[in-house]
This record gives sequence, structure tokens and C-alpha cells, in this order.
Amino acid sequence: MSTPHLAEVTLPPRLRTTVCLPGSKSLSNRALLLDALAGRGGGVRHVSQCDDTDVMLAALDSLPEVIDIGAAGTAMRFLTAFLAATPCGTHLLTGTQRMQERPIGVLVEALRTLGAEIDYAGREGFPPLRITGRTLAGGHISIPASVSSQYISALLMTGPVLRHGLTLTLTGSIISRPYIDMTLTLMRHYGASVQWTDAHTLHAEGGGYRSGTVYDVEADWSAASYWYEMVALSPDADAMVHLPRLYADSAQGDAAVARLFEPLGVATRFEPEGGVTLTKACSAPCVDVPYVHDLTSQPDLAQTLVVTCAMLRKPFRLTGLRTLRIKETDRMAALQAELAKFGVALQAEGDEALYVEHYAPDAPRYDGRPIATYHDHRMAMAFAPAALVCGPVTISHAEVVSKSYPTYWQHLRALGGVGEP
Repeated sequence: MSTPHLAEVTLPPRLRTTVCLPGSKSLSNRALLLDALAGRGGGVRHVSQCDDTDVMLAALDSLPEVIDIGAAGTAMRFLTAFLAATPCGTHLLTGTQRMQERPIGVLVEALRTLGAEIDYAGREGFPPLRITGRTLAGGHISIPASVSSQYISALLMTGPVLRHGLTLTLTGSIISRPYIDMTLTLMRHYGASVQWTDAHTLHAEGGGYRSGTVYDVEADWSAASYWYEMVALSPDADAMVHLPRLYADSAQGDAAVARLFEPLGVATRFEPEGGVTLTKACSAPCVDVPYVHDLTSQPDLAQTLVVTCAMLRKPFRLTGLRTLRIKETDRMAALQAELAKFGVALQAEGDEALYVEHYAPDAPRYDGRPIATYHDHRMAMAFAPAALVCGPVTISHAEVVSKSYPTYWQHLRALGGVGEP
């Protein structure tokens, strides 16, 4: 087992800063894949500088026989479809031990239905995969709507390079729809004809993508959520954080963070030249009013919102969390374990909901035990702002932030209060 890298977070009470966030990981990975499908004749600007995007770039640049994507779930799903639908030889697609425990059978079976040649190199239904690329005919397939939106996006993005395009029917309740719509927006940018034909059916015309297309990646709204959390928790009544390159009409589903943090006391001003400025709302949030939201469309904001509510000692109930147990870790169990170190008892309702069962009389009070991150970048980033309420907080395996926001600790250090990870 590797030695844990510890970050000692001691954030100062004054919060006035401008932060240049990384480019959106979700937009970057989609744009890189679409650029490759279009023949690499354009370019992707402001690509996210993080582990998940780095492995996509490396894989698409050289297409080695063995492609190890580490812990990058998006890369695993997107590259599975790309390698299957592109005549580029045979590849072994693998990842970390945790990645080999994350199911991929629904995507593999859907691609096999389209004629793909994919074999399991280990356990049935899980990576690693041995994939032999070929031109696929396309056609009409159905998959459960409740699967990861990354499966749906992976299939959709290959649709235009299939000989007869792709019609995809989603059965049941659709989760994370904003991520599907994000994929459609980028596909259209690259010249594809793709649309919803009814409430549960998508169709992508064959014919390929437009070569020479350039895409400019905007800043990451998911990364912005941790700065919303810091404004919400800061004792500075005049707290102000400016975040460039964020837009009100963003294709990112996590742009909803601006709305979701309003009842937690954060006001968002969209600047005419682009970017947002975060300040305290005119009236403080009422800690007695329960915070209740369905996060079906924004599951990656769950940790940020849970920790924020807990630090404000606010009753809350969050639903739509069914994908949290199969992320980088079981995020529901991880939140329960780590918030217990602050005297906060969380209760889970199966795979669907989290709510606060009770607060200890002196909660939130940090007991000093390092916060475990479980190889999950969002655990590290969501818990660091707790230092604004509870004093110094120690984050274990702080290096995990490299998955999506590698400059996170540098940005906190610029405020004057975080030790070396």
C-alpha cells in the first residue's frame, strides 16, 4: 500500500480571490473523441489538464496494443465504443483494480448487437476488454435508461461513423440527461445530425463528422462547485470569488450548481465578458429549513452539497443518487464514514437517498482523524473546505485530485492556508 500524502488544510477566514479553473473534463473527453472520429484535422483548445483527459490523449495519439486508462471511467466507456467502431486493429483496454470491478456489460452487449468484436479478458461483464475494431453497420438498439450516461454517450458518438447511423431507445427512467444533451451539443458542433425523436429515442445519422473542426473547452462547472462551497462556509461576510470562462448557457449539467447553492447562501453574477462572481447572498440561509433536492441529473455534486449542508448543520435529504455506489468508490458509504468524524450521522435509503439522521450537540466538530479519500478526487475536494468551519482538516491521499483538478491544492495554498500534499 502506498504511503498516504497528507494535505493539512487551514484556510484563512478572508476569502477574496480569482481562480482559473481547469477546462471541463466532460467536455474535453467528448471533444477529443469527436476530433479523433472526425480525422484529427481540427483541434481542441483549453483541454483539461488532468489524469482522465491525459489518458484519453495518450490513447488516441498512439493507440498502443495495451491501453491502460487507470481510474478514468469516462475513458473506459468512450474508448470501448471508439475502438470497437474504428478499424484500428486489436487492443487490450484495461485499468486499475477498482476499474476492473466497475460493470461494463450493458455497453459491451449493445456494441456486440451492432456487430462489434469484444471479448472479456478477465471476469465476464467487467474490464479488461480485448477489442478488435471494424466498421459497424449500425441500426436500432435498446438499452436501459438507468445505466450510466457515459454508456449512452459512448454509443451516440460512434453513431455517425456507422454505415447506417444509430437509433438508440432508452427504456425506463433516464438519469443524468444533461450529460446526454451535452454529448448531442458537441456532436452537432462537429457536424453530426443527431436528435431526440421522442422522449426516449435518439437518432444519429450516418455520414461521419466534419473534419477541421476546432473546439474551445470552457471551464469546469464541477470544479466550480468547491468554490461555491467555500463561499457558503466562509465566515467572511464580503467573500468574493471570481471564476473566468463559465457561462450561463453552458452545456455542462453541473452548471446547475449556481441554482443549487442559492438556498445555501451563495449568489452568482454572470459577467458580460464571461465568467461568474460568487458572493454571499443578501440574506443568510435559514439553517432550520430542510434542503431537499433530486440530484438525478447532477450526481457529481452530491459530495459537495452533503458536506456543505453538514458544515452548516442544516437538515437535508438528497435523492437520485443511485449511481454513487459504483463511482470511484461507494460514495454513499464514504460520506457516512467521513462525516462521522465531524459528529454527523448520515442515513442511506438503499441506493437512492442520503439524509442527515442527527447532529451531535457540538457538531460539526472535527475529531482529528485524517479524512480518507478512497481513491476518489471528489472526496478530497469536498472535505477540504470544512476547514473554514472546523479549523485544520487533514486530507489523506491528497494526490487524488489529479484525476480532475490537479491545481486544487495550489489554488487553496494561494489563499494562504494549505500544507504540501
